[in-house]
Amino acid sequence: MFRSLRVVNYRLWFAGALISNIGAWMQRTAQDWIVLTELTDHDATAVGITVALQFAPALLLGPIAGVLVDRLPGRRVLAITQGLQGALGLGLGALVLSGAAQLWMVYAFAFALGAVTALDAPARQTFVAELVSTKDLPNAVALNSASFNGARLIGPAVAGVLTAVIGAGWVFLINGFSFIAVLGALWALRAGELHPTAKSGKGKGQLRAGFGYLRQRPDILAIMLVVSLVGAFTLNFPVFTSTMAASVFGRGASEFGLLSSILAIGSLTGALLAARRDRARLRTALGAAAALGGTVALASAMPSFWAYAVALVPVGFFTLTLLTTANAYVQTTTPPQLRGRVMAIYMTILMGATPIGAPIIGLVADWLGPRAAMLVGGSGAVLGAAAGLLWLLRRGGVRLGAVRSGAGVRSRWRLTVQRLGPPELPDDLSGASDSDADLPADDRDTSIANATSGHRGTAVRDLPADARELATSEIAVVEAASRRG
Repeated sequence: MFRSLRVVNYRLWFAGALISNIGAWMQRTAQDWIVLTELTDHDATAVGITVALQFAPALLLGPIAGVLVDRLPGRRVLAITQGLQGALGLGLGALVLSGAAQLWMVYAFAFALGAVTALDAPARQTFVAELVSTKDLPNAVALNSASFNGARLIGPAVAGVLTAVIGAGWVFLINGFSFIAVLGALWALRAGELHPTAKSGKGKGQLRAGFGYLRQRPDILAIMLVVSLVGAFTLNFPVFTSTMAASVFGRGASEFGLLSSILAIGSLTGALLAARRDRARLRTALGAAAALGGTVALASAMPSFWAYAVALVPVGFFTLTLLTTANAYVQTTTPPQLRGRVMAIYMTILMGATPIGAPIIGLVADWLGPRAAMLVGGSGAVLGAAAGLLWLLRRGGVRLGAVRSGAGVRSRWRLTVQRLGPPELPDDLSGASDSDADLPADDRDTSIANATSGHRGTAVRDLPADARELATSEIAVVEAASRRG
């Protein structure tokens, strides 16, 4: 489960990122709380606008940021973006402590932080691939999520207490200084043990090439369709938990922070279980999205504060199962020279959908109540799972089926996925083929790149439809046979 931590560079990055993530979660919690209770009179729409402004720059800058990430050294980009985030935390803290902070200033800082994050997010996602080998990349991605949600477990609880005791301004200052840890980790990395990815040179059409590649990948487009709806309507937990805590249950800052930490218990569990999987699968992402919608709807009906808190645990679990699986799937099935652009488009869709959905969720919370807002959020996740499945059935070259495994009373039917078209998509819709698994890491990267770019399977593409049908891979049957063997 923790095999990536055997790598010195990854250990350094993991520790530094954990500390800075704790500070970042402390700031988010304190920021949402002062907007709701100090700068407005429990205005959920204002909280939604704050969240939206923090993610809006991703819509404008995300794809361009991907081109820059594919060109520039990731270590240098991260040193700049992490330093800027620290400076913004210190600046907001100084404003709040001086008593000069107004709502529009918090909006401005949220937007500025979003602009920096638009470049930082794809850089962080792709930099993980430079810290570990290709074999360990899914595990490293999952542990990154565990670090992020371990911080989410600690940060909001600490922020809730500190906001109540010493005020939000000091929380912002603590966040600003926490970035020293990740900057120190970047400085301490062993350059000779990094796994630098191929960088693209300057040239015309690089952004267009990223979108052109995605047109050949209906499987990744299905993932992006799912996360767009989930990002817009479901991942608005600051709005959900703050309004439920303050308006429905009449609780204060400490309890609001506690809810965020309880949500992170499920998230951390989901991330750790994802770290045990050897590969990311589409069916896991789709199932997690559907389950997420159901658990959010269930949590909205809880009659008491503590029942609501317990119901947030499975919400966190399925949220991280979905996001970790989707992230690892996109990264591990994309050629290294295109990974920055593809991840930037992915992060743009995931983060950029929030400015669309967050104000809507805030308005629903104001007009119809927080419980209705959560029902809308849960519906978004269920709709995303259904839309992703329909897209795959219509455009993705796959179809659903069923197979009976076992014998006698132990026999059971199970869902299967058939790939109907030429093998541009990776085996099991998840990564390298079995033959690729025996290749060295660099050769395997090249093999995956060629396969997903359409350089393999040309002969199969020229076959008639009936012959292509015979060449399909019955994924679940192969898996069952390998387990019995």
